Amino acid sequence: MKLFSRSWKRSEKPSKQRKYIENAPLHIKRIFFNATLSKELRKKYKRRSFPVKKGDTVKVLVGDFKNKIGKINGTDRKRIKIYIDGIEKGRKDGTKVFIAIKPNNVMIQELNLDDKLRRRAIERNSSSDKKGGVK
Repeated sequence: MKLFSRSWKRSEKPSKQRKYIENAPLHIKRIFFNATLSKELRKKYKRRSFPVKKGDTVKVLVGDFKNKIGKINGTDRKRIKIYIDGIEKGRKDGTKVFIAIKPNNVMIQELNLDDKLRRRAIERNSSSDKKGGVK
């Protein structure tokens, strides 16, 4: 049985959408790691969303930890989840465990631009308006 189809376009059935996301290879799951940018970053970089990465400062938009701000300290590409400093729960034995959050449920407040390739990718769009690109 074929688990993932490259020719799959869309379906109204949520079960098929979930199956597509679950069985997608990692190079396609990368696309699901986008998070919205804050208003200031949208104006600065002229884009609406950008993939999250370890070191970014994000604000949680939904759930029990709504409006909490913290740095991303880990990502899980396979499960499409991120882990944020300060967002954790305690176990019965007293240890703290990070809570996994979906990247589409956070807003990027500050980007980690230590990586040269990432810096080039974010600036690629902001310079496209000089070339006559879409604003």
